[in-house]
Amino acid sequence: MMMRTLVLTFSLLLLTAALGAQDLAQPPPAAAGVDVPGVMDNLQEEVLASLIRLPLAALLGALLALRPQRHGTPPRTPAVVQTQVILAIVGALIMLVVGSSLARAFGIVGAANLIRYRSKIDDPKDAVVMLCALSVGLAAGVGLYGLATIATVFLVAVLWVIEGFEPQTRLFELTLKIGENIQELRPRIEQILRRRKVEYELRTSADDELTYMVTTPRKLQTDRISNAIMELIPDGKGTIEWDEKSKGKALK
Repeated sequence: MMMRTLVLTFSLLLLTAALGAQDLAQPPPAAAGVDVPGVMDNLQEEVLASLIRLPLAALLGALLALRPQRHGTPPRTPAVVQTQVILAIVGALIMLVVGSSLARAFGIVGAANLIRYRSKIDDPKDAVVMLCALSVGLAAGVGLYGLATIATVFLVAVLWVIEGFEPQTRLFELTLKIGENIQELRPRIEQILRRRKVEYELRTSADDELTYMVTTPRKLQTDRISNAIMELIPDGKGTIEWDEKSKGKALK
């Protein structure tokens, strides 16, 4: 669903560019030799336009994504904020590629419509990065080598910076089935979780089963916790299951 929405937005952007480019597709004879706005005729113009417009788009996108939040509005997830910033850069990059060429605009619309990702994408940022890859490929394909190179370096740098703000944690649903004395072992189990710097929330509690929603450091190896818990069981028999969850779809 996310990918379809992005592709639709992508196509509408290009159709708008095509309609605007139609007026500039055939400049009048009197304008021959005049530098038409939006047309990059040489590498110097590509570099200058890239160095001005891409950072400006990133800045404006960041201002929109990080706007002050009103009281009572839903919290913004990092993935959505990152996607909004990158999408602003993609929009600027597409307009640089299209310029005033009607043929390019419709050609890119056709390329965008070829995208059909049936795999499930949990992180919307990954879907936008696909459009980034398509954009720089199109820039290289139409001969805008300077734009393609600078845009790739700039996007890699932006992604590296914003992904550094992502929480370095993983979310699991931890299910323990270790016998009828599980309630007696519960304080010791939770002590193990705390010692490993694991944040936990009890979700279900039964005579022979416990279920926690736990947040662990990303580098933590879950088998170490499992081994420590299994050592608490006298006969060593039981089941410990770690089910990793997407933060955006965690159980409420």
